[in-house]
Amino acid sequence: MTRPSTVTRSPHSRPSTRHMRSGTRLWRVAFAAVLCLAWIVGSDRLSVPGTTAAHAATAYNWLQFDGNEEHSGNNTLESVLSPSTVGGLKLLFRATLPDVADGAPAYVSNVNTKSGPQDLLFVTTRAGDIVALNAESGVIVWEQHNPAGSCRINKGSQPCYTTSSPAVDPSLSYVYSYGLDGYVHKYQIGDGTEVTGGGWPELATLKAFDEKGSSALSVVTDSHNTSYLYVTNGGYPGDNGDYQGHVTAINLSTGTQHVFNALCSNQPDTHFVEQPGQPDCPQVQSAIWARPGTIYDPETGKLYMGTGNGPYAPKSFDWGDSIFALNPDGTGNGALPLDSYTPSNYQQMQSQDLDLGSTAPAILPAPRSSKFQHIAVQGGKDARLRLLNLDNLSGKGGPGHIGGQIKTIAVPQGGEILTQPAVWVAGDGSTWTFVANGSGTSALQLRVNRSGTPFLHPAWKSAVPGSSPLVANGVLYVATGGDMRALDPTTGQQLWQDAGIGGIHWESPVVDNGMLYITDENSQLSAYGL
Repeated sequence: MTRPSTVTRSPHSRPSTRHMRSGTRLWRVAFAAVLCLAWIVGSDRLSVPGTTAAHAATAYNWLQFDGNEEHSGNNTLESVLSPSTVGGLKLLFRATLPDVADGAPAYVSNVNTKSGPQDLLFVTTRAGDIVALNAESGVIVWEQHNPAGSCRINKGSQPCYTTSSPAVDPSLSYVYSYGLDGYVHKYQIGDGTEVTGGGWPELATLKAFDEKGSSALSVVTDSHNTSYLYVTNGGYPGDNGDYQGHVTAINLSTGTQHVFNALCSNQPDTHFVEQPGQPDCPQVQSAIWARPGTIYDPETGKLYMGTGNGPYAPKSFDWGDSIFALNPDGTGNGALPLDSYTPSNYQQMQSQDLDLGSTAPAILPAPRSSKFQHIAVQGGKDARLRLLNLDNLSGKGGPGHIGGQIKTIAVPQGGEILTQPAVWVAGDGSTWTFVANGSGTSALQLRVNRSGTPFLHPAWKSAVPGSSPLVANGVLYVATGGDMRALDPTTGQQLWQDAGIGGIHWESPVVDNGMLYITDENSQLSAYGL
């Protein structure tokens, strides 16, 4: 279904300079063609699939939440927006969506549509819509709907909803979106035609009324060149009902899937039904709900994720308030994960609702002087940041052990973390991480002491709250309620600000090809450019 969106244009809006317009004078077209031909002949760069060679010279894509398999939130491809140019950002358009998109857009350039090649943005709304918009005008190109229907949260009165974000297939042919029917749907990227058969749509939960699709969808291509789509499920706010957080890993070549349950992991490849039906698990209410859902480290070859609440009892195959590792296909070591980390105060975290897995592990590139080469920082609702060794999460060589973190530090600005940290490697090779929450925003630098032990050094903090931050070409972007900001990542100094957006829940910014995009709680998508 296609319909025009409501678009409010800024008085500063002007045609984009990234593409030729039909009204361009002929001599400019000819001159550009000569330059383009010279570039093609002289270049050894490969074009991006689905794009022209000229467009590929500058265009790049943003295919999922936080950009890559690690969900680092670090855009290393941006070249237009920089510390020296970001101050010139102006509002180009503000488009109205069918409903709130409580996540982040995906972006693909030069998509073949019925109206010709277009750069497209894709958003998933709370109501289960998947919407494709022209990235330069905000006009809706196509949309599809998988609404709540009769689904009601915990079988009450409130309709089911999702805070998921879409993901684009590595082939750039399809986009995936979570539906409120408990399935993940696959659409042709140019016109929104749904792909059915071969397993699609793919089942994610049989208890959509209790198990929420909270996290972004995630796509990974492993070392064997096999691509997987991941969808995680947890519970709705209030922690009620019969849910057992789980991850569904879908092989994009075959349509087959594996399921790993955070509770009753001895029942693999099982989507539980509501009690007293079978199959089900007697333990309940451990969720996988961090913003990116899963994290893949191509160096260790493992998939990592965290749980919030629920019992921790390895002998009973229950992994509440833990970080665990799986194979890329979603399997563990039989009924167990490949590895796990559980803090020593897990019982306190469970009783006080201090979900460890309110974020996913954020991978921190380690200096050579570090005795641990594969490190991640894990935040939680207990206002702590833990450094973990991804090669040996507990330090005891396998799953089912307590403690073992490298270092622990309090969140500099205080407060629980419900967003995903961003990771940045500065020009001098130093590694930074940025944490934004309801209490403010902070920057921490990864350092190593004389014995080779890494630790996080607080560099600066601000009282301005924020959602999941993003770094692009040496600029830190943070959105807060009614306010979009660009900061110097090393000092926190403000480089640019716009106070025109709506409220922010889990919405987070995207920078792509000289444009900045953000959705908000007013069902709007705002776009800024130079």
